[in-house]
Amino acid sequence: MRVRLEYGRTGLDVELPDDRVTRVLCYKEAAPLADPQRALQQLLDRPINSPPLSSLAVGRQSACIVVCDITRPVPNELILRPILQTLEAAGISRDQITILIATGLHRPNDGDELVEVLGSEIAKNYRIENHFGQNQQQHTYLGASPRGVPIWIDSRYVEADLKVTVGLIEPHFMAGFSGGRKLICPGIAGFETIKAWHSPQFLEHPNAASGQLGGNPVHEENTWIAQKAGCDFIVNVVIDDLRRPLKFVAGDMIAAFNEGAKFVRDVMTDSIAEPVDIVVTSSAGYPLDTTFYQSIKGMVGALPLVKEGGTIILAASMSEGVGSDEFRRGMDENPDLSQFVERILHTDYFFMDQWQLEELARVARKAEVKVFTDGLPAETLERYYVEPVLSVETAVAQAISQHGPESRIAVIPKGPYVLAQLVPSRR
Repeated sequence: MRVRLEYGRTGLDVELPDDRVTRVLCYKEAAPLADPQRALQQLLDRPINSPPLSSLAVGRQSACIVVCDITRPVPNELILRPILQTLEAAGISRDQITILIATGLHRPNDGDELVEVLGSEIAKNYRIENHFGQNQQQHTYLGASPRGVPIWIDSRYVEADLKVTVGLIEPHFMAGFSGGRKLICPGIAGFETIKAWHSPQFLEHPNAASGQLGGNPVHEENTWIAQKAGCDFIVNVVIDDLRRPLKFVAGDMIAAFNEGAKFVRDVMTDSIAEPVDIVVTSSAGYPLDTTFYQSIKGMVGALPLVKEGGTIILAASMSEGVGSDEFRRGMDENPDLSQFVERILHTDYFFMDQWQLEELARVARKAEVKVFTDGLPAETLERYYVEPVLSVETAVAQAISQHGPESRIAVIPKGPYVLAQLVPSRR
């Protein structure tokens, strides 16, 4: 059986044994919008639980539009064009509009990356600024949340008369789904906020999982924080595997996000009835698989399907290496994952981006991980708690030899973009 895994910008074709593959998990059939521009304009005029954007903009002197950074494939140019036209038509001058890149604690996007994120015309003609989560002076303190998280939000957003966020709704391995409130926290939140929100207090909760909103403290907390910061209007998109818009939602931050999340759950959920010995997966290709840090999401997405003691085989390009300097240093100073988890649970030990290592530790407690990549040498992967392999096919053969000739395989070509679940069959 030949399967194409999402890998970098090109994809990766792999040959798998037909008699071992239980299921290839994928999206349900959903037609892309025939006229995305028209569908979007209709939503701007008749949004969900909100006045039209044109009405909201009247009388406002300034606006801040928050957009995702380059790690999210949002069709920003398509979405921003009518938003910007609406704001200017309502009387907000162009020099009073700021487009703020929601980097969270990621690196800034500059130069050609801004063109990739926003399109050349918008990048050239509007004020585009990056969020810098570690620069506390650029943030406004808004108090503490009920769970004790200090709320620091980018002052450029807090001080704007009109607050708009633009994002992508997809399964998210901690917060249930991306989009909506996530543009604000962690997107434009300060370091102290993200540090507390990404602490074991939240991430170790069993409901902090992909596709889970009810009882998920990660989702509940950043929703509370986003409401505290304020948001006048959101526009979120759901895209297919070719990154064509399937659905837009716009309007009230909570109501519009919930409608979009329901659509994603319906379209992007696929399941098997029993756990398998081996899961072959990806980290959804570019831009989500550009670093080892981001690629951990693909490993986590396979967890519901794999047996205890099973094998996850991940293909990810990792074209930009390991990740941030802080994440790499944290990985290097923790040669043992169990010791690392003990440190974060029982001491004040902390390093930036440690939450992704915490997620990797969760994977390692259940399954071994084999990784194919062109982006990192084998010795680096070995240091980072996974086993390097020469090919996906080699890894599959090794895993079958280990688990036995009756072992079963599930395949998730699009990795964490598919909400993979275990749904026992009714007898």
